[in-house]
Amino acid sequence: MKKQLIFSVLLLLLFQLTGCEKKAPADKMEWWKDAKFGLFIHWGIYSVPAGVYEGKDIPGIGEWIMNNAKIPVAEYEKYASQFNPVEYNAEEWVKLAKEAGMKYIVITSKHHDGFALFDSKVSEYDVMDATPFKRDIIGELAAACKKYDMPLGLYYSQAQDWHEPGTAAIGGRWDPAQEGDMDKYLDEKAVPQVTEILNNYGEIKILWWDTPADMTPERAAKFFPEMEKHPNLIYNDRLGGGFEGDLETPEQRIPATGIPGKNWESCMTMNDTWGFKKNDNNWKSTETLVRNLIDIASKGGNYLLNVGPTSMGIIPEPSVIRLKEVGAWMKTNGEAIYGTSANPFKKLDWGRCTKKINKNNVVLYFHVFDFPENGILTIPGLSADIFSAYALSVPNKKLKIIDNGNNPQINLSTLTPDPYATVIALEVSKDMKVYNAPELKSEYNVFIDKVNFETVSDIENAVVRYTVDGTIPTVASPASEGENLLFPENSFVLKAACFIDGIPVSGISELSFDKVEPIAAKKGLTAKPGLKFNYYEKLWEKLPDFRREEIVSSGICKKPDLSLRNTEFNYGFLFEGYINIPETGVYQFSLTSDDGSRLNISGKSVLNDGLHAMRTRNLNIALEKGLHPVEIQFFQAGGEAGLEISWKTGNRPAEQIPEEYWFYTERLKN
Repeated sequence: MKKQLIFSVLLLLLFQLTGCEKKAPADKMEWWKDAKFGLFIHWGIYSVPAGVYEGKDIPGIGEWIMNNAKIPVAEYEKYASQFNPVEYNAEEWVKLAKEAGMKYIVITSKHHDGFALFDSKVSEYDVMDATPFKRDIIGELAAACKKYDMPLGLYYSQAQDWHEPGTAAIGGRWDPAQEGDMDKYLDEKAVPQVTEILNNYGEIKILWWDTPADMTPERAAKFFPEMEKHPNLIYNDRLGGGFEGDLETPEQRIPATGIPGKNWESCMTMNDTWGFKKNDNNWKSTETLVRNLIDIASKGGNYLLNVGPTSMGIIPEPSVIRLKEVGAWMKTNGEAIYGTSANPFKKLDWGRCTKKINKNNVVLYFHVFDFPENGILTIPGLSADIFSAYALSVPNKKLKIIDNGNNPQINLSTLTPDPYATVIALEVSKDMKVYNAPELKSEYNVFIDKVNFETVSDIENAVVRYTVDGTIPTVASPASEGENLLFPENSFVLKAACFIDGIPVSGISELSFDKVEPIAAKKGLTAKPGLKFNYYEKLWEKLPDFRREEIVSSGICKKPDLSLRNTEFNYGFLFEGYINIPETGVYQFSLTSDDGSRLNISGKSVLNDGLHAMRTRNLNIALEKGLHPVEIQFFQAGGEAGLEISWKTGNRPAEQIPEEYWFYTERLKN
């Protein structure tokens, strides 16, 4: 075992140092970084059931219906004979993507169900051999992309293939037909199919891996001999085996500060599913889609926006409408997205900023979400020679610039606000500098009698001055000492700005604090150590009303404990009891879970709902010493699972709540 581990590590280092990255041109990412906006297409025979199995809506995303409903392999195969997308028109799809302003396309060549949308010679479980359609979907799309000069990427599920024996199956296998040898599958199907898609359809620009369960360095390395033959190929971070890839892929989220120093791409849906579900009509607004694109570009990333066509080959009309509306906005404002770099401002209360460096100047593109009521837009902390300002909607009409030190203002009163985002181009000198407002930090946003806060500035030799009475800081305002202690009599808003030689150079940062009374503890209770729990089994996408669900089992546990489950997936818990607060004060409770959860303490709650990986949400609350009623809800719907509850008070470090602080009574009265 030790020799095998050493071999794996050496193999990983070998490929990272001398593998395909060695032959890759240094600039292979440039087109991708300039593109900013791509179309993701999730399509396969899962579009036939479209989220419904045996007459029931199956919770979860559409392309996972085989796993979520535990459909036997032989039964799921039958959907292939019903897959006949006669309305499929590859050229129309490419033209729609171009109309939307998208610069590349990524489509699922084979998803986790194992069905291939291309003509594979190593498996008959594909569109040519197993369906009445008998047209090479990937081939037709590749031809259309070539015709319209659209870069094409292919998604390939390398680890999960629920149709084949031995492959990974997140949540566990459910059919004896799935038992077997994963390496045999990789050698005889996955690696040969990747060879096919990289060689049979012209230049493939992106190889989009997914869910690298059970992918060791040795298994991941099986794909590199072929990938090395394609030095311009971009691949993502989901191959597994420790290989980082060329880009990171946050899913259904936008990182708060981007991913500095990395290429990254947020892949997101328009509704709640990737693959088509006929009953999913929870569509995001066009405003949300446009602002997501802006937000991602302002943080230096790309936006890969998904559509899930029907089994007839039709992109749903709500998707088409939204793509065309995004495209109309991009037609006017695309220069503020394509080829731009990240926002130099840490925070703009009214919107976002992208930047483009030209030969003689820098253009700052201000994407205004919240149009100023008085028509005056303030740019916080900008030091530069300003040459001109104009809206991209009317570029020949120059806007008036108001000199206001390092907080210049632009008069927008002559403009009609765009419903999604009004884009203002500001041409400035190349020696521009941004003086960001100081960062205000505090562990707690509520207090009983005192407030601790810290100020942090990235401006050299700056003095941070602050106020607590709602006024703008001046040179006469108190100077921050880095860490500060206040004893306010009431709730207040802390405002701070940076000064150099007595002159304000930055914008203003704000942080609100609420003065509260501690919530009274429950008196006169006879409590016993532990918590009551109810256990449930069902597939949910979000927290249900557990009191309406059928209880599988119940009992007493020492603390919130997921090991009491009977299965590895699709289950939930309701824990009830009391938490013993050791001393009166302000507490921060951190709720971390995968998937959804809710924590309620004395009527105050924090929600961490939905399908997601381990994620933390915080609750700040003032509590009196003693027992306080607590309720914890949790559900898990596939993949990994976890539930952690920690607390802290004062300057003490956070820790998971020890079991001796959990109690219950025979009859709970909240």
